[in-house]
Amino acid sequence: MKDANSPHAAHEHQRDSFGSSFGVLVALAGSAVGLGNLWRFPYLVGENGGAAFILIYLGFVLLVGVPIMMSEFIIGRRSQANARGAFKKLAPGSLWFVSGTLAVLCCLLILSFYSVVGGWGIEYLFKAFRFDFTRGGDSAGLSTLFSDFASSTWRPLVCHTVFLLLSGLIVILGVKNGIEKFSKVMMPVLFLIIIVIAIRSLTLPGAGAGIDYLFHPDWSKVTANTYLAALGQAFFSLSLGSGMVITYGSYVSKKENITAISAKTAAADTLFALIAGCAIMPAVFAFGISPGEGPGLVFITLPHIFSQLPLGGFIAILFFVALLLAALTSSISLLEVIAAFCIEEFKMKRFWAVVLTLFVLWVLGCLCSLSQGVLADWKIFGRNFFDLFDFLSANVLMLLGGLVAVVFVGWKLGRTVIHDELTNSGTLKIPVWLLDTLLFLIRFLAPAAIAVIAIFQWV
Repeated sequence: MKDANSPHAAHEHQRDSFGSSFGVLVALAGSAVGLGNLWRFPYLVGENGGAAFILIYLGFVLLVGVPIMMSEFIIGRRSQANARGAFKKLAPGSLWFVSGTLAVLCCLLILSFYSVVGGWGIEYLFKAFRFDFTRGGDSAGLSTLFSDFASSTWRPLVCHTVFLLLSGLIVILGVKNGIEKFSKVMMPVLFLIIIVIAIRSLTLPGAGAGIDYLFHPDWSKVTANTYLAALGQAFFSLSLGSGMVITYGSYVSKKENITAISAKTAAADTLFALIAGCAIMPAVFAFGISPGEGPGLVFITLPHIFSQLPLGGFIAILFFVALLLAALTSSISLLEVIAAFCIEEFKMKRFWAVVLTLFVLWVLGCLCSLSQGVLADWKIFGRNFFDLFDFLSANVLMLLGGLVAVVFVGWKLGRTVIHDELTNSGTLKIPVWLLDTLLFLIRFLAPAAIAVIAIFQWV
């Protein structure tokens, strides 16, 4: 019987894989960069002391986020298997695989409501191409426009369906020919679009107030909640605990540097969030609008700004293209987790695995979409389908997945396996102090941080 922990363990079939280091980086960064980067991070920065929050956030990314990501990376690459199969290979005969099963369920729940929001992005991109936002209309009118659309029956369902089909078409093509090729093109395009919008936003009269809102360190605003918000943002922004890093890690060559890829992914995610803040907040302040709009910032506040901005119609098109790309790069990673599970655990062809997954997601997504309207009164534990799926995935399953990953790597696999993976079986050099520090973070600090988030989320 072959040792499942051996990096040279034989595999029953030839798996797809990433073709280059850049492909790995842009795919992982694409998963991390999502809709939350475009509104939640800038809002949190401004409300919690500006640069003070950024420094705290960066600290948590380094001390908590990167170690958890590296743990999941080790599980994926060591096993060369899907989120469930990884634990079965590395700990045969145990119940660790239950965590992998829950990770697949987590992705299913996330993508069910995420595809609905992605569909909203498609609708607003269509409106942008019709230059609807340059025809006037105050914020109240745009708020009514959004609520009427989101609560309607058929149009959101059509957009939800289109978004799922776009995601499915990419994943059906495979890891190298689908996800990697798409990410290599679209991630640079996404960054370029956000940079262009940021430049335009920074040239507006009064934009300086937005920059001051984002980057002025105001330590008087830092409270215990600031640390909790920064810790939670570091965890969720990097898509930890969902099985995505495990799945993508399983497609990564033994020659790739796990430490470097994890650090670069975290840096790319943070950089995008900061650029997005520079694209959005200066414009918000330039037009005297409150920055604390949450998701409404994207679908209500910004369209109002576009209506008043010179060349606002074209900026609106660029922004909603960026929004759609950010949503797609995240959705394909979630979809791949489920597809890989079906392919390897049930021996399905990729095409049928994706088709089956899309059907299930479409049904669940319809419930989420309709819960904004005709099914609004259908509630479980006081939450409609949209809010319930959001709560279960973010507040329960992702936290549990991240906790299991660090405990499994830190205590089950242990120092020898961690050293072997980080050094690529001895071909890379790693200082002893760095290994000791990382082992401490994985075994003690990361689990404690996840416990703190869980306590404040659940209590």
